[in-house]
Amino acid sequence: MDFKFNAKEQAFYEELDEFLTSELPADWGNKPVRWPHDYAESPMKSEEDYEVAKSFIKKVVDKGWFTISWPKEYGGQGYTNIEQAIYDERMSYHRAPGGSSGSIAAGIVGPMLLRIGTLEQQKQWIPKIANAEMTMWLGYSEPNAGSDLGAVRTSAVEDGDHYVLNGQKCWSSGAHKADYSWMIVRTDPEARKHQGVSFFIVDNKAPGITMKPVYNILGDHSFNEVFMDDVRIPKENLIGGKNKGFYHLMKALDFERITLVGIGGFKRMFEELLDYVKSHDRNGEPMAKIPSVRAKLAEIATKIEVGYLLLWRTAEMLDRDQDPNVESSALKVVSTELARDMAEVAMEILGPYGQLTEESEWSPIRAMVSRGFLESISATIGAGTSEIQRNIIAQRGLGLPRV
Repeated sequence: MDFKFNAKEQAFYEELDEFLTSELPADWGNKPVRWPHDYAESPMKSEEDYEVAKSFIKKVVDKGWFTISWPKEYGGQGYTNIEQAIYDERMSYHRAPGGSSGSIAAGIVGPMLLRIGTLEQQKQWIPKIANAEMTMWLGYSEPNAGSDLGAVRTSAVEDGDHYVLNGQKCWSSGAHKADYSWMIVRTDPEARKHQGVSFFIVDNKAPGITMKPVYNILGDHSFNEVFMDDVRIPKENLIGGKNKGFYHLMKALDFERITLVGIGGFKRMFEELLDYVKSHDRNGEPMAKIPSVRAKLAEIATKIEVGYLLLWRTAEMLDRDQDPNVESSALKVVSTELARDMAEVAMEILGPYGQLTEESEWSPIRAMVSRGFLESISATIGAGTSEIQRNIIAQRGLGLPRV
């Protein structure tokens, strides 16, 4: 692994950083993050900033950066995965809309379509994704199928030129405002559980789909329960072949675990926490000189660097046509547990002030610590729990036997 960027990568890093600084409002990164009611794929600052975000994403699309590592004939720039990782890191650092870390369509579904979709499917869906003209949600989890996605029971039965879907999905982030779902369903109830599922792209407007909101711990409408009752889906929306979905799911989960990282956001939050301890005292002593505070921050800084190294390592493996299955799991464990650890350290440092919400004029760092602490609770669960990731690392990476 190379431990520094080459000249082309460094130039892109600087160009992107300058673009983000000049094109985003000066106070964009200083606003509290929340889920609005009319943006599907990632948390936005507020509903008032929605138009700003759309305009900014349009500029990103026009530069070919929204799908930067895709082939040029599919709306990308043909850049390397390292450059894609640089894009994601800088976007998350500036808390910018439009990074593939916040886009299911561009970060997961598009790359999968380029690998397993037919030419006709690629022509139908890829341009819309590359131009940010469609949003998607992940139709994975069900009431009895979370980490064990081989247990999905939502069914798809052939009926002429269509499949008929029946079942339920849950914890469906952003489904209420997305255009389509990337959904895994059971197409052969008689097959072994890992051999009878398939992927479909499902139109949210299809008759028979109903949704109920699920509010998260912050009171935001981010999740949904989704019910399918005799939903008819055209056969051409079957992606990757019938009953081959579980094998494709393993690759799709790798992409999801990579897009979840947002390592630049952790660095930005860490810098703000550093600024806080440098400018505040505790019991008459500068917080930056308290040994316990310094030790905790040093530990977080180390974990951030580990996250960066795993990000670059995973991207470089993709550029070498290697399968980063184990590495993406390690990256997911490190980054999501970093979210939890950083939130806990920040709460300890801020003390009772860390519990204040944005409604309080005394809340430090714009109440991002209190929100981050609550959000971090689910970080190690989504896209496969930390326990699942450690099993993958142990079995596939270290060759340890199944218990």
